[in-house]
Amino acid sequence: MKKTGAWLVRYALEQIGVRYTFGIPGVHNTEIYDELNSSDSIIPMLVTHEGSGAFMADAISRTSDSIGTLLIVPAAGVTHAASGIGEAFLDGIPMLVIAGGVRSDSKFKYQLHDMDQHTLLKPITKKTFKVKSQEEVVETIYKAYQISVSGEPGPVFVEIPVNIQLYTGLVENLPTYKDYCKLQTIIPSPFPFASLDAAVELLVQSKSPGLFLGWGAVDATTSTIEIAELLGAPVSTTLQGLSAFPGNHPLHCGMSFGAAAVPAATNAFSDCDCLLAVGTRFAEIATASFGVNVPKNLIHIDINPEVLGANYPTKVGITGDSKLILPELVKRLKIKLVETNKSRDEHSKKIKLDILKNKQAYTEEWFHHDSQGRVNPARFFSALRSTLPDDGFVVVDDGNHTFLTAELMPIHNPRHMISPTDFNCMGYAVPATIATKLANPEKAVIGIIGDGAFLMTCMEIITASRNQIGAIFTIFNDGELSQIAQAQQVPYNRKTCTVLGTTRFEGIALATGAEYLRIETNDEIQQKLETAWNLTKEGRPVILDVNIDYSKKTRFTQGIVGTNLKRLPFSTKLRMISRALVRKVTG
Repeated sequence: MKKTGAWLVRYALEQIGVRYTFGIPGVHNTEIYDELNSSDSIIPMLVTHEGSGAFMADAISRTSDSIGTLLIVPAAGVTHAASGIGEAFLDGIPMLVIAGGVRSDSKFKYQLHDMDQHTLLKPITKKTFKVKSQEEVVETIYKAYQISVSGEPGPVFVEIPVNIQLYTGLVENLPTYKDYCKLQTIIPSPFPFASLDAAVELLVQSKSPGLFLGWGAVDATTSTIEIAELLGAPVSTTLQGLSAFPGNHPLHCGMSFGAAAVPAATNAFSDCDCLLAVGTRFAEIATASFGVNVPKNLIHIDINPEVLGANYPTKVGITGDSKLILPELVKRLKIKLVETNKSRDEHSKKIKLDILKNKQAYTEEWFHHDSQGRVNPARFFSALRSTLPDDGFVVVDDGNHTFLTAELMPIHNPRHMISPTDFNCMGYAVPATIATKLANPEKAVIGIIGDGAFLMTCMEIITASRNQIGAIFTIFNDGELSQIAQAQQVPYNRKTCTVLGTTRFEGIALATGAEYLRIETNDEIQQKLETAWNLTKEGRPVILDVNIDYSKKTRFTQGIVGTNLKRLPFSTKLRMISRALVRKVTG
């Protein structure tokens, strides 16, 4: 049979269950767009910028059972999308990136968009492919999909030259994805029974075990709850893994567990003698700039063997998927606890009571903070939690608001809080909020976005208006890039290039077709949130402009400043402190 490459792309994407593609049509991909327009199962979404499209694809993968897919032009489309691709790569999020390519049958050099896309994308993708014929299209997309979702997930790039899209070519067979999978030879890794037994032994013998969960544990919540309850162990998470354990569970402590964590976590893990870490790389944000004390009895489970022992030595390292490993760990732990006749009931009661007291005290500390006419973050998140259903989604950008959300907003369901983490892209949340609502149309979705991050991608709200996507885009508005501005104050006593000034966000609402609401003081929080949610039910995007108070620093900010200062050589530390003191005196 003869088929165009564009038709074959559509066929393959339908086979692997793609629901949406994100991008902008151009001369090198219009054939594929035309084919997708005829698809019964795929909706091609026009975005305002390919960078936003990549963040949307990322959010689709995080919050649904479909893989996020980009359909972009070569060169500029690829470079625009690179930030979102890089975010997915470092955060371990599957993504399929399909770009057109210049003609592969031309004798001319210097074609439009002619560049080596593969060299550019090699550091931020798991693999790249360039299709050479129509015969290769379907199998290449199937391969790309499998690589993207296998092992530690990540983006995979496929370039399809425009002539292959446009012309017909001979295709001998057209396998379904299921048929293709049947032909693959899979050699399963041996199950780590011995390592699990060693882990169980350490956990049972420990006096104060704890759990530390990353995004890699987000689909194993049933098992982690069982393990925590069997051991009476406190549970903390990474930033990315905030939804990996229910925030309303009595053993949940918060993000991280060192000096930069909230008091519930700092205190609960102060004497931890055995740590079960699942699906975390112990990266910089997760450890508050590597400021945690990890016990020598570290049990580390991760799908990527390279992370085991990379930053902290492991006593027991186990490579594997937490969804498969942890149920077996639960089974063996139960047997061992029966054999040893060890009851953790009293220990568990004490831990739960201490966590509850510390959480209440921290909330009260925030509530008593004088926000001087601005909105107290704790009061905002308290009202938000009361108005957001358990199955509602919270999408967070990068900035001071990120850590306020982590410390003050409990997340109850897996995958219901997403945020850029290791690549740390500002501008993530506006497009990711749109895509999360697109993938979950019946659920409540809210973005928490700093004013600096909002300015990067706010025009993408046009896409929400055009498609009647009812979500709330909350701006924590203080006129600064506050996470960095606060970090500048201690060593420099001045703010350089971190003051944004005043932006009339109601003008952006008018330009993008969104509703606009302003919360000026604490007294307005509840009513304005309820109004915003009602507007979203009518399919209307809402810009919620919050006059936020950032004068009280998060525990995270305080902790990393202290950690990094301690790490400096004495001479550098003395110079920075002296400079700050002189500037405070001289103004």
